[in-house]
Amino acid sequence: KYTKFSIFYYWINSLGQNTSIYSRLENVAIPSGKENTTAVISYDHRIMPLENTFSTGTYYCKVRWNNMQKMGKGVFVLARGTGYVETSYGWEILITLTALLAALSITATALLLWKRK
Repeated sequence: KYTKFSIFYYWINSLGQNTSIYSRLENVAIPSGKENTTAVISYDHRIMPLENTFSTGTYYCKVRWNNMQKMGKGVFVLARGTGYVETSYGWEILITLTALLAALSITATALLLWKRK
């Protein structure tokens, strides 16, 4: 009864629209002596590469057999055009600190020379 089932992969975008990605029909043979036992079978499906930044959304897997269906919790994928860029403020901090110290040094020198007169 449960050896024939369908697997559906789909995603729901930020507008709530459902888009089918892939589906297939499975027919699993039950080995002798394994009847009436619970079995777990993993199925992986890779979606690569994402077409564009509009591929952002939650991706789901659903299995349907006879009049019953089970749906996964879903995986949220954020697609970005440029990818992750790590920001580095090292040079900016160094230049700012150097400029600040130079300004303080010039000010202190000017005050010392002014007080001497």
